[in-house]
Amino acid sequence: MKYKKLDKPLLYDGSQIKPMWAFKEIGVKGSSLISWIGPMKIKTNHIIDFEDTGVEIKSDKMINFMVEHFDIQPADLKTCYHRQRILVMIVKDDLEEFGIKTLREGDDLYFEDKKLSVSIATCSNSSMKIHFGINVTNEGTPNDVDTIGLLECNKNMDEEKIHFLMDKIAKTYINEMESIEEDITKSKVF
Repeated sequence: MKYKKLDKPLLYDGSQIKPMWAFKEIGVKGSSLISWIGPMKIKTNHIIDFEDTGVEIKSDKMINFMVEHFDIQPADLKTCYHRQRILVMIVKDDLEEFGIKTLREGDDLYFEDKKLSVSIATCSNSSMKIHFGINVTNEGTPNDVDTIGLLECNKNMDEEKIHFLMDKIAKTYINEMESIEEDITKSKVF
């Protein structure tokens, strides 16, 4: 699985959840995890979760992770959601190392009862996709949702630490996926 962190801000508008976005737009072919910092404003026609129809999903500054897996054909939504939950738990663990103790509810993380993250999982005929976003700040988030950002969770958080966190989350997720693959190859099946 390949990892690439984008240097320039990119608006997450939901179009990145389409299959093969990393290959078409970034030039990364195959299973990948792409990360970047940028704003989020999901266009209505890119909303995946039926429960979010008509809801504003936005933030002025987020850490974004876009994961794509091609290893199961046809792609499997249940497996995709399992992988999404693994990613969320990795983020939860890594945030604790920065003194940010969160509560996980499904695929969302909360700090002091305020929403810190957004996430969605979906699949196409060819791949499984996961988007996970963490508010860097709560500026530009919907007025009807009590949100918080990393900078409010830990006053010592800065750009350098945020980039370190991004890389750590990505590498831990990729290592976890590779470890599962290795375990599969050494297990006896009856």
